[in-house]
Amino acid sequence: MRFLPHTDDDRQAMLETIGVDGMRDLFADIPAEFHRDPGSLDLPVALSEACIVRKFTEAAEANRHAGNTRCFLGNGTYCHFVPAVVDYVISRGEFLTAYTPYQPEIAQGTLQTLFEFQSMIARLTGMEVSNASMYDASTSVAEAALMAQRVTRKSRIVMAGSVNPRYRAVTENYLSRLDGEYVQVAMDGFATSLDTVIKAIDDQTACVIVQYPDFYGSVYDLAPLRAACDAHMCLLVVAFSDATAFALIDPPGAYGADIAVGSGQSLGIPMEFGGPHLGLFTCKQQYVRQMPGRVCGMTEDLDGKRGFVLTLSTREQHIRREKATSNICSNQGLMCTAAATYMTLMGDAGLETVARHSAAALHQLIEGLPTHVQAAPGAHYNETVLSFADQATRNHFMDESIRQNIFAGIPLEQLDASAEPRHLLVATTEMIEEDDITTYLQALEVALSFTHKSCHRTPTHGSGQGAGRR
Repeated sequence: MRFLPHTDDDRQAMLETIGVDGMRDLFADIPAEFHRDPGSLDLPVALSEACIVRKFTEAAEANRHAGNTRCFLGNGTYCHFVPAVVDYVISRGEFLTAYTPYQPEIAQGTLQTLFEFQSMIARLTGMEVSNASMYDASTSVAEAALMAQRVTRKSRIVMAGSVNPRYRAVTENYLSRLDGEYVQVAMDGFATSLDTVIKAIDDQTACVIVQYPDFYGSVYDLAPLRAACDAHMCLLVVAFSDATAFALIDPPGAYGADIAVGSGQSLGIPMEFGGPHLGLFTCKQQYVRQMPGRVCGMTEDLDGKRGFVLTLSTREQHIRREKATSNICSNQGLMCTAAATYMTLMGDAGLETVARHSAAALHQLIEGLPTHVQAAPGAHYNETVLSFADQATRNHFMDESIRQNIFAGIPLEQLDASAEPRHLLVATTEMIEEDDITTYLQALEVALSFTHKSCHRTPTHGSGQGAGRR
């Protein structure tokens, strides 16, 4: 290929230098059954570029995705509307190609964007300080646990079982290589039991980590937990999955959270098959020097002109290795820009509209459920668990929903191995309209009708024939 600089003579010289006869020798460690002779491949005749584009376009049109399907999927990744302006802004070369702004004099645009992002995230979560992002929500939660250990000089971490299983798994993996105790508090049912969590706290606890709204979408009062944390002198860490919730319900800062961490995917970032997403990390001002990642600040130069700089950057490359708070090296800078653009476009009123529509859609769905399908009790934001009589009924519904062009939800046992295989985690956003809910409920009725007929079908063998004998 003409853009490869090496000639045949160059390749031969390299092969001789490393002591092999040909390119095939470089792959000698691959078992013979996996070797393929290029001459034996049944390749089709080469196509023109236009034909290739048409072929792949036709294949892509057969895919089902959130853009052409009624999407009720949640679990930390949500189908929110992303204005076209967001994609336009992050596609501009100034943002798309920007790397870590080591030299503030030539990175003012990037630094200002990150500063504005921090300001909006702190305001949305009700917290005092935000960093300029993390990789994702899972690593944010894990880093919050490590930060709490540094702040309190204690090592015991208490995690509610109603926190997203992925957040729990990553945090447990982080802590498994360090000294200290990791305690996961099991929940009874699909809601956070604060009494159970509070009982697990002792004087050796560094922090308690809960999710709000929790993994099941449940909303509850954090005040009793704040009081319990104060009594044992430990930190309250609040995780979240859909940040739009705080345009409608009280944010973590309103409850006195010490650290609030979670996902920023719902703020202008598409689902994108799970990534790249955005991890958010906020805390109280007094703990800022123990916060991982970096913080952009605003200052003035010698002439009194406003400027933006990296105020804190606490990774091992910036300060002595033993003083580093984290090995977080880069952030999701482009995703920060997307989130900042989205929040700027939406404003307070726009975010509240999104939140109200998302919550109302779930309420409408729950109100229309047939009697044989139960939603988890209690207050919820935009996510809940639907429980069916048995796995077969749920699976009939899943099959019917696919026929009706619906992503109906996530089987709970795929996320939590301890869950019975008859539950479905369901989420709604502002993308769900009344017609979508009507279609969803109709698919439920069809599935339940099919199950009812199967249970009452007249037997044709065995007991049926025996019952007619004298």
